[in-house]
Amino acid sequence: MQLNAKQVREALPWDRLIEALNEIFTKQVSAPVRHHHSINVPNEPQATLLLMPAWLEGEYLGVKLVNVFPGNSARGLPGLNSHYILSSAKTGEPLAQLDANELTARRTAAASAMASAYLSREDSTELLMVGAGRMSRYLIPAHMSVRPIANVRVWNRNEATAANLVAELKADGIQAEICPVEQLEAAAKTADIISCATLSTTPLIKGEWLKPGAHLDLVGSFTPTMRETDNIAMQRCSVFVDVRAGALSETGDLIMPIREGAITEEVIKAEFAELCSGQHRGRAELDDSQNAITLFKSVGDSREDLAAAVLAYQQSEQYQN
Repeated sequence: MQLNAKQVREALPWDRLIEALNEIFTKQVSAPVRHHHSINVPNEPQATLLLMPAWLEGEYLGVKLVNVFPGNSARGLPGLNSHYILSSAKTGEPLAQLDANELTARRTAAASAMASAYLSREDSTELLMVGAGRMSRYLIPAHMSVRPIANVRVWNRNEATAANLVAELKADGIQAEICPVEQLEAAAKTADIISCATLSTTPLIKGEWLKPGAHLDLVGSFTPTMRETDNIAMQRCSVFVDVRAGALSETGDLIMPIREGAITEEVIKAEFAELCSGQHRGRAELDDSQNAITLFKSVGDSREDLAAAVLAYQQSEQYQN
């Protein structure tokens, strides 16, 4: 079975995907550290092959293959291509090949929405989207699937890019407006949920801007030199992550403030395995839960890919039968 981007999207509605992510973090899943392999390309920048495996014993075995070829930009081709291969963990037989670009984007947004369901206030109605790239188009509807978002504000360094996204949202019947570049602070101070998906290497959202009861969702930083918020935010917020090991080794949002002595690793209250299993109840467990400020930092995990791939396969197989 082969599932293209459209088929993957249709097979992964937000409610079912969030449910699948929640379930996978309550199971015993083998998820080795991802493999990096450098590939020489004659007369071009070096390429990278990433392999991310995960499996449920006796059930499903999956691996995401990501090819990063920087030289493709000169050809007008995407620099990143990825595929997901799902097999039986009982016989090893291949079951499905899925478009991993769509799979990754949807599971990433669903992870943020699942975190929001545990961490944001149930009466959150105003969402500030920082960044207007591809991921923002997934994050906004994902957050809206778990909270009664009535208004979305979009901020981007390039206001024309923000305007394009706002037009798309309005066409889909979503109440949205542009946040002018110079009004980011004002918008952040009133937002119930702030979701960031940028490639920034310097803080965009400052901790002093966050109002009581706010929830900050950080998606963009995936290297030690990237960050979307400052030390004060990490100090003020109750911090949660998808996976401790990955967050502490991959994102500058945690690595930098720890290195600078602003926080320690113990700042992390819980990871998904603890939230999804009920070991930590999220916002409900925090002191003064109505006014507590929460922060979720995602770096991605192969278990999330596996959960999404299995759901897409099962949904598609059911449809075909």
